[in-house]
Amino acid sequence: MPMGMGYGYYWDPTYVLVIIGAVICMIASANVSGTYKKYNRVRNSRNMTGAQVAAQILQEAGLSHIRIEHISGDLTDHYDPSAKVLRLSDSVYGSTSIAAAGAAHECGHAIQDKVNYVPIRLRNAIVPVVNLGSKLSWPVIILGLILGRAGLLQIGILLFGLTLLFQVVTLPVEFNASGRALKILDQRGILGHEEMRGARKVLGAAAMTYVTATISTLLQLLRLVLLFGNRSNRD
Repeated sequence: MPMGMGYGYYWDPTYVLVIIGAVICMIASANVSGTYKKYNRVRNSRNMTGAQVAAQILQEAGLSHIRIEHISGDLTDHYDPSAKVLRLSDSVYGSTSIAAAGAAHECGHAIQDKVNYVPIRLRNAIVPVVNLGSKLSWPVIILGLILGRAGLLQIGILLFGLTLLFQVVTLPVEFNASGRALKILDQRGILGHEEMRGARKVLGAAAMTYVTATISTLLQLLRLVLLFGNRSNRD
């Protein structure tokens, strides 16, 4: 019962970790949204759309066979390595803004795929295991609590840890793709000097969302260890 109805109220101090994780993710999300909106209003000097930028980069990289498709939504851009398709969102595909030139980031993933960049191969390889682990982690933890089995709790925590592993592997993939994108945009003269500053801010803000998501998952994992590690010791 809530405090004031005779039974008092227990505050779990580990909730602080969850709150910290949520706050930093909110800050990162607000930053990328604000940065993207700012540079989405600034047209690039060559008046190239996101789709045109992507097409030029893919052609020069020997990847003209990769299709470029238009998908709905904002910030839903991605490269599909299995279908060899680069999908660009409403705010990128036909936009001539500096932010839309960030389509080069997805081209960076396509180039990673072509050159067999090790981290992206590793990430793609562990996806099925990570998906299974993320689905089973909480059911296994709850079952361990119900049955009072410390072993099941530990297995559930390990399964949850697979999500953190995936996010850690994702970091070099995303930073490398952004690095490739900025280098291409600069060397090909797609963006001018001042425009490059805006592109760096957009891609940098987007990259930080991956960092904060990883930190948030790490804090959640730490909370599970603190909660159920203590329980295991008591049992």
